[in-house]
Amino acid sequence: MRYFIKFSYKGTNYHGWQYQPNATSVQETLTKALSVVLNSELEIMGAGRTDTGVHAKEMFGHFDFKNEIETPTLIHKLNSFLPKDIAVHDIIPVHDDAHARFDATKRTYEYHINTTKNVFLEELSWYYHQKLDINLMNEAGKILLKHTDFQCFSKVNTDVNTFNCKITEAFWKEEKKQLIFTISADRFLRNMVRAIVGTLVYVGLGKITLQDFNAIIESKDRGKAGFSVPAHGLYLTEIKYDYIK
Repeated sequence: MRYFIKFSYKGTNYHGWQYQPNATSVQETLTKALSVVLNSELEIMGAGRTDTGVHAKEMFGHFDFKNEIETPTLIHKLNSFLPKDIAVHDIIPVHDDAHARFDATKRTYEYHINTTKNVFLEELSWYYHQKLDINLMNEAGKILLKHTDFQCFSKVNTDVNTFNCKITEAFWKEEKKQLIFTISADRFLRNMVRAIVGTLVYVGLGKITLQDFNAIIESKDRGKAGFSVPAHGLYLTEIKYDYIK
């Protein structure tokens, strides 16, 4: 039987989601816990990868297990066994061909910028004190929706077959002393969100114009886009599937 597992994690102490040869990953930690609790060697396929230090408010994976699972009991046992920075929220029986990565129809990320120094958010947002024009940054966000090829925001030397993504929303909002960027798409390239935010920061500083921003996308050249903002301000916040409410 195939099951989806829904969970969240604070990424500070992990070298991303995916297995790493000489470093601790979320995938390794969660897989070990699930294997111990179910007393069976299991593998978890994640909905995607997150980089070192990136957080996930909502993440999915799938695994196969021969028996029917008592969901509330398993969730309680897992959360008792797991470290404080990983939490399991649900385990959902799905059809045998369900795939956490390939079946996802929408993914949403947030990037958090703290405009004043806050020691309690040091690992959870990027402190950036320079004044940013959020209105201009939102105008640039609208430009993203007009394009599909985002090679200019992709990590170089990546092994993807296409740089095409369908972005459905990209906007900034201000909450108290934070600027929060929300972006949704059917898929994302490696480092894409952090590169987009870094380039939008240049827009907000007045270093590049809206016309420049559009030209950067059309250039397909990573060297012309902005810097990658730090990972600790980035959150995977939502993943959508047609068959999960």
